Amino acid sequence: MIKKIVTYYQNAKEEWRKVINPTKQQVKTSFIAVVVVVSVVTLFLALVDFLLSASVSGIL
Repeated sequence: MIKKIVTYYQNAKEEWRKVINPTKQQVKTSFIAVVVVVSVVTLFLALVDFLLSASVSGIL
């Protein structure tokens, strides 16, 4: 049982060394891209909601 735990932690440590963390510039670029996409989708959904509610109000 102890041998399995030690092996698990050794493997985890080995895998952790393979991890490549993003640079500050990559994080900044990704953050800006996410904010832009979320803003565009939000505006699109707001427009669709407005048009559909206006249509339903016109029908009723």
